[in-house]
Amino acid sequence: MPLPAFTPSGDLPPGVHRATLSEVLARFGIGAPRRQVMALRLEGLYQLAMATGHVNRFVVFGSYVTAKAEPNDVDLFMLMSDTFDLGKVAGQARFLFDHAIAQSFFGASVFWLRRLAAIGGEDKAIEDWQTKRDGGLRGIVEIVPETP
Repeated sequence: MPLPAFTPSGDLPPGVHRATLSEVLARFGIGAPRRQVMALRLEGLYQLAMATGHVNRFVVFGSYVTAKAEPNDVDLFMLMSDTFDLGKVAGQARFLFDHAIAQSFFGASVFWLRRLAAIGGEDKAIEDWQTKRDGGLRGIVEIVPETP
């Protein structure tokens, strides 16, 4: 299902909208040079995260998935398997799981939890990222695997 049109405020309508990485990049990674840079960044972050073998859900929110011409950064929330062991993550992928380092190194705001720590369940943990700073709701995008 294609991603919905933006609301008049430039957000996706409230909800968790599922799309493949290709669909997300085609929709949000075009236009201004900054958007193109953010798209490359998102693609690299997704690949690093998925290489851990422990990502259960990968969500993109914030200005990248809006109509804003110049997004601030890429905002991510990852729900990891309960068996995820950060001590076994090496190289640049390790930086992904430290919020301050991810912001400095990748220019991305990254949040994550193990499934077991998702109070109220994983759907609730993901849905909470729809809430904007002003308390309003916006749509967010969950990246799902490509289907052959």
